[in-house]
Amino acid sequence: MSKDKTTNVLYYPYRIISIFLLVTLFFPGLNVARISGMIGRSTSLLTSGFSYGNLVANFGRAFKKGWVLESTMHLLNISSLIICIGIILCAVGACFSLGNRKCRFTGNLLTAVGTLAAVVSMSGIWKAYFQIAATKKPSKVEPMFQDFYYVMLILLIVLFINAVVQLILVGRPVKGEKFEMETKFKLFLMFLPFILLAFVFSYLPLWGWRYAFFDYKSGDTLSMENFVGFKWFGQLVRNKSTTRDILNVMKNTLAMSGLGIATSWLPMAFAIFLSEIRNSKFRRFVQTFTTIPNFISWVLVFAIAFCIFSTDGFISSLMVNLGIWTEGKNFLMSGSHTWLKMLLWGLWKGLGWSAIIYIAGISGIDQQLYEAATVDGAGRFQKMWHVTVPGLMPTFYVLLLMAVAGILSNGMEQYMVFENSSNTAQIMVLDLYVYKMGIVKGAIPLSTVVGMLKSVVSVTLLWIANSISKLLRGETIV
Repeated sequence: MSKDKTTNVLYYPYRIISIFLLVTLFFPGLNVARISGMIGRSTSLLTSGFSYGNLVANFGRAFKKGWVLESTMHLLNISSLIICIGIILCAVGACFSLGNRKCRFTGNLLTAVGTLAAVVSMSGIWKAYFQIAATKKPSKVEPMFQDFYYVMLILLIVLFINAVVQLILVGRPVKGEKFEMETKFKLFLMFLPFILLAFVFSYLPLWGWRYAFFDYKSGDTLSMENFVGFKWFGQLVRNKSTTRDILNVMKNTLAMSGLGIATSWLPMAFAIFLSEIRNSKFRRFVQTFTTIPNFISWVLVFAIAFCIFSTDGFISSLMVNLGIWTEGKNFLMSGSHTWLKMLLWGLWKGLGWSAIIYIAGISGIDQQLYEAATVDGAGRFQKMWHVTVPGLMPTFYVLLLMAVAGILSNGMEQYMVFENSSNTAQIMVLDLYVYKMGIVKGAIPLSTVVGMLKSVVSVTLLWIANSISKLLRGETIV
């Protein structure tokens, strides 16, 4: 077998191990630095290395009593940090393996250095463990050792040997050789960070779905002793109070999402009229003025609303001073027209931002179509209706399909800040209900069940909307 074929074969386990080790940095259950029960179960190796505060959050009394030395935790923190950096270097080296000889040589060198540093730092975790295990009060600090430690150590050693062999086989690059990589690999590496972000924030949290099958309370340990199967799924139907709450929440959620979908054409209309403004300075001013609210947090939006609509707000003060009202009125403490109020606040905050994608779409419409319409005698409104609107409809359909798929996801911040005792029944949407049930009331399994069903329904709605789009328009987004 030639050197090139050998290196290509060796690169498969090289890349797989690198990716696997990188993923383990985010899994708390695979945290080799969790050598004490006082370290939180939700602490990952990445957190252990980059956040000393989170690592020792529960060690205040242990430090004061002398059960654990601060030097031990500093050693653990530094060792974890070096392991994380070493594994990240391995992942970078795996990316370089897609290039030419100079890229591969650099990648192998980074991997060899990273794995060597990580293997040496593993001994730091070993030493920190034995220092904690040798304390006078082991029952207080709960020393423990992760079995995955040996797996990670073996994988790092295998990766180090692989990198050294690759260095020998690939050899040094020719002097003056530049870093080169095929375009398809460049595009893949450009897209890779977004894949990782989607994995960490969208797919990794799905691991939390397991709480739906356990009788779990905050601080408990998942085991077969508290495994209850589909008990909490049946609770949604058996408990009349829960069923009534869910039905009311679904009514509010679907109503507010339905209003959002019914008015989803407004950003497109706003973008069309905005593009028709001939004065460029005024157009930029309007676009900036309507986009800025998107960057204001909902807390500040509520503060603005409070200053205007509260008992001592602008409107009440004005009406009282004019003698129209005898006393001020608090419009925020009213449960009437709550759906409409939330819609209007959402439109004020997001209209300009949502119009940006349509403004970009208008700039992509062929200008010859406008010239042809002018020759045919079309006026401004006719060109808007017969040229601009058809040009933007594909974009509108895609966004509409995504809105239908997310019909159960209203968000939480807006409704949380505007909620009060007078409008709770009308403003409680699904996301806010799940938050209150899981975080405020501590019913984590039941809130997890609701979240799971929400995800399943959303995927189902996306599939149905996509199928309808394919049937009616012959186009899909999935």
